[in-house]
Amino acid sequence: MRIEGKTALITGGASGLGAASARMIVENGGRVIIADLKPGPDLGQAAVFAPTDVTDPAQMQSAIERFDRLHILINCAGIGHPARVVGKDGPMPLESFTLIVGVNLIGTFNAIRLAAAAMTAADPGEDGERGVIINTASIAAFEGQIGQAAYSASKGGIVGMTLPIARELARYGIRVMTIAPGLFDTPMMAGLPEPARLSLGQSIPFPSRLGRPSEYAQLARQIIENPMLNGSVIRLDGALRMAPK
Repeated sequence: MRIEGKTALITGGASGLGAASARMIVENGGRVIIADLKPGPDLGQAAVFAPTDVTDPAQMQSAIERFDRLHILINCAGIGHPARVVGKDGPMPLESFTLIVGVNLIGTFNAIRLAAAAMTAADPGEDGERGVIINTASIAAFEGQIGQAAYSASKGGIVGMTLPIARELARYGIRVMTIAPGLFDTPMMAGLPEPARLSLGQSIPFPSRLGRPSEYAQLARQIIENPMLNGSVIRLDGALRMAPK
């Protein structure tokens, strides 16, 4: 799919991976809806901000309807709060687990189901393609660390639903892919001291640094433009495999 002239909805598009993806869409001639709790970067008239809680069906539907057509969905909204199943104060509060799974997994599915319905109304391209959906998982889906039970479960769910949704939406010409990033220089990392950030970057085999949001956006562009990428999960991690802690 050519990005030029197309409309993309990006959840979590105000910062980090989502903001980089929004910038990439605009730079390549597309329009973007930034669905987030706060406004994102000023990208000119090609971008609009839609205040959105990804778990709220009405707010998500309203964001989708900001333009008359939708061709691309990039799911970047997510949260993560480390907590042990049994900590110093006893068992993890069930609300903490529910919140993370609710935003990361259910929020992603909420966006997928509504965006896919909107994409079916688009005119198909020459090869019958109507839309592209890109989800964001994490390498924690495969090598979750101690304290990441909720986060890993939420991201593992995204990995698990990628293929069945791709198979289902194939009849409409809608592709579904998932990116599983490793350690990236995002707002989640911004609160760490610089020595800790450097140490994390050096743990990556190559390149030995934190990933750049622009590199995530670069892969998202390649997925959008390559019609044979469908139903799979791509690790974007510099060959990192997470240790238990």
